[in-house]
Amino acid sequence: MTAVSPTQQSLTSADVAYLVGASFGPGAGVRDAGPLTGGGYATVWWALLDDGRRVVLKLAPSAETPLLRYERGLCAAEDRYFRLVAERAPQVPVPAVLWHGTDPAYGEWLVTELLPGRSLFDLAEAGGAVDDGPARYDLGVALAALHQVTGDRFGYDGGRASGATWRAAFTAMLDELLADAADWDVRLPVTPQRLHELLGRHADVLDEVRRPALLHFDCWDGNVLAAPDGDGRLRLCGLVDGERFLYGDPLLDLVSPRLFQRVEDDPEHPLLRGYQAAAPRPLVLDASARRRLAFYRLHLYLLMTVEMPSRGMTAQSHPGRYAQLAALLDEEIAALASG
Repeated sequence: MTAVSPTQQSLTSADVAYLVGASFGPGAGVRDAGPLTGGGYATVWWALLDDGRRVVLKLAPSAETPLLRYERGLCAAEDRYFRLVAERAPQVPVPAVLWHGTDPAYGEWLVTELLPGRSLFDLAEAGGAVDDGPARYDLGVALAALHQVTGDRFGYDGGRASGATWRAAFTAMLDELLADAADWDVRLPVTPQRLHELLGRHADVLDEVRRPALLHFDCWDGNVLAAPDGDGRLRLCGLVDGERFLYGDPLLDLVSPRLFQRVEDDPEHPLLRGYQAAAPRPLVLDASARRRLAFYRLHLYLLMTVEMPSRGMTAQSHPGRYAQLAALLDEEIAALASG
């Protein structure tokens, strides 16, 4: 398979067979295998093993591949995340980890079980009148369960951006993205000085977050798997790609499921109804929450802009994406400036 993004290594069926053998022993064979598309970071294949198991093999970028600062060690982070969720929030459907290892020629890889269902993104792309409301309600319930797991520090683990307070950790996360933008020569619609001015102006709302909740962070539709139940209703059956997890404000996890929208503008959305039904405390979307959500959307759009060169994209090669993100960033900056 030809790599799509500079961070993705090329794999063939023979490579997959080798890595399966390295994971489960030389007797483990592969009946069939193929690439899984939709992501732009790791190389991901599905495989049907001789013993009937269906697995996902995720190969990390090579050691010499330039990455964003927060992306260092993501394969090991995903291993930690899935094991943590299985132990602390077993009602949340994540794949079981079957192997995590390294190889001198291939680098680091992870093997998990293949969960049933298709992503909400794929289901929407396929067309047809599919009611995904029940699955999104289930996602809200799952996120409420994840958020009951508490970390001992805010931010990322593994030596990446973190802090003793949410304000410190979130500021460090933004500063790392600004440093990445400088490294990759990404032109941004906001200067570091302006961003720090906004952070200082609204620091009080970040300081309201006192508990480092476990966050998935990346619950966009491509990472949410669903399948029809016995009554034909589309229900959640898996959350995948957990490598970008961190600890912080639960509101941060409500941004990516409503990508390019404002979750607070639709309080009756199934995602919020599911969250409200399962959370031990009411979710209050007051003025403070709205300011925090504006920061979290700003962070996501900044990340999506800064990562473009590392994925082989520029403002010239992908002008629509760049312009859309720049406009969205401007909207959130203006909202925070006037708030």
